[in-house]
Amino acid sequence: MQGRWGGGPAKWWHGEFRGCGYRITIPRQIILQVLDESKEHLSAEDIYLKVHNIYPAIGLTTVYRTLELLINMGLVFKFDFGDGRARYELSRGAKEPSHHHHLICTKCGRIIDYTDFVDEELELIKKTEKELSKKYNFEIKNHTIQFYGLCDECSDKEK
Repeated sequence: MQGRWGGGPAKWWHGEFRGCGYRITIPRQIILQVLDESKEHLSAEDIYLKVHNIYPAIGLTTVYRTLELLINMGLVFKFDFGDGRARYELSRGAKEPSHHHHLICTKCGRIIDYTDFVDEELELIKKTEKELSKKYNFEIKNHTIQFYGLCDECSDKEK
């Protein structure tokens, strides 16, 4: 199936929009495309600048409203890394969820996506989720974990 704006196959989020009863407008499509192609955690302003280069008719307010809709739909995650600017990323890739945690350098602001979990970490997280669910009678759907400290470069500079 051809995508309407990218010339390639339709992205996974097209079905999500149909399933939620929303239209996939040009601004929504381009915002998702920018997030999909980014290797960074983008702020709303970063997203606006990238989208504006592709679709100059968009306004910053539209970007903010669209991001809120995408968060509510579960397509986008919003993060606070302690720098006073919310950051956004897609909740999953084209084929499967890409769950990861973040390592945040408190000196330079570098953000590292941490995905290479070892078995012991996965067991601890599953056990923690299970115990919290039982203790608070709460169904956990997802979680975010952020570790703050110094990256290797900043740590080397302090020695």
